[in-house]
Amino acid sequence: MIGLWAYYLLAVLLFVVNLAAWCLNLLTLPGNWTIVAVTALFAWLAPTSEGGPHVSWTVVGVLVVLAIVGEICEFAASAAGAAKQGASRRAVVLSIVGAMLGSMLGIWGGVLIPIPVIGSLIGAVSGGALGAFAGAYLGEHWKGKTHAERQSVAEGAFVGRFFGTFAKLAVGAIMVVVATVDSFFF
Repeated sequence: MIGLWAYYLLAVLLFVVNLAAWCLNLLTLPGNWTIVAVTALFAWLAPTSEGGPHVSWTVVGVLVVLAIVGEICEFAASAAGAAKQGASRRAVVLSIVGAMLGSMLGIWGGVLIPIPVIGSLIGAVSGGALGAFAGAYLGEHWKGKTHAERQSVAEGAFVGRFFGTFAKLAVGAIMVVVATVDSFFF
């Protein structure tokens, strides 16, 4: 058992780490699952005295369900965007790789947008969508598809990645709020 002041200090640290984990989603990395892992570790290592604030294991379970929902939303939007246009497996795989690389490059490009934090967010999301476009286009080119077919699949990958990322970010934001509220108030 830890004291109340130490607990609240650790709860603030939990919030900061979960917020940083949420940002991993911008890079197409498992940010929501990192939120689950960090919050579960907190629940295990930072219990308070009987009746004091704590993170419940029920909330950790809710976070697991939310992380699964986020993955389903992201995958469904991303895959549906390209697959709806008849994408090959190669185009889908290269779209995912392109999205990861584009997100990382987009963060650096986002530095050029003179709005703190928001500039990097815009850069990462748009870079990921452009990377998905480029990867899908390259994959369809590799398969020998016509320009019109490549363009159609690439546009589907772009739109799917864009909306999939926002869906996963929205679910991740809910996860951060749920973990924070539970750690401070219940």
